[in-house]
Amino acid sequence: MTPCLAEFFGTMFLILLGNGVVANVVLNETKGNNGGWIVITTGWALAVYVGVVLAAPYSGAHLNPAVTIGLAVAHQFAWNRVLGFIIAQLGGAMVGAFLVWLIYKDHLFKTDDKGLQLMIFCTKPAIRKPSMNIISEIIGTFVLIFIIFYFTNAEIVKDKTPIGLGSLGAIPVAFLVWAIGLSLGGTTGYAINPARDLGPRIMHSILPIKGKGSSEWGYAWVPLIGPLIGSLLAAGLYLWIK
Repeated sequence: MTPCLAEFFGTMFLILLGNGVVANVVLNETKGNNGGWIVITTGWALAVYVGVVLAAPYSGAHLNPAVTIGLAVAHQFAWNRVLGFIIAQLGGAMVGAFLVWLIYKDHLFKTDDKGLQLMIFCTKPAIRKPSMNIISEIIGTFVLIFIIFYFTNAEIVKDKTPIGLGSLGAIPVAFLVWAIGLSLGGTTGYAINPARDLGPRIMHSILPIKGKGSSEWGYAWVPLIGPLIGSLLAAGLYLWIK
């Protein structure tokens, strides 16, 4: 298992289980229909746990371009490895979204609401106001990245493990993502991860879905740029105060 392959599979499982819980809650005639926000945020936290457990021994389990870039800015990850990690993360997110579509295809067919169809792939704000939506993504990602620095504490625990989310174990990271979802996620659906939103949004645009609406590319820059800004701010503050 190479580091990039670990990032691919870790992100694939993250999206398969994370977007899968959204599909289970919002699509018609599923066993989990109308399960609510607690189910979604818990499912996403557990999805992070699974992805980190898989990838941590080999890549540090970034699973998120914002994490990869934040660690590189903070001099805790080599810049020449950043692009490979991001490509692997994006590819894993796309495959994970495809698997969710495959599993829930019949329920997509029975769900006419185009907004709900889109939500099982990517984020959609509760109130569409990009100037405020991007602030939500910046703050949510800032919390994620800044706390991760203190989880990892700049230690390499194994020769094959670059610094990343896996250095303290998966459970604290899962709790962190759970806390962000419960407290800060109600405005935009807390992408806090450019690959998590962009990869599945691409899949929504190309997969056959009965009555499919827009992939809302006009909004896609918010969950792409917001997390990157939040990551840079977190890395900058960490470097300033450490």
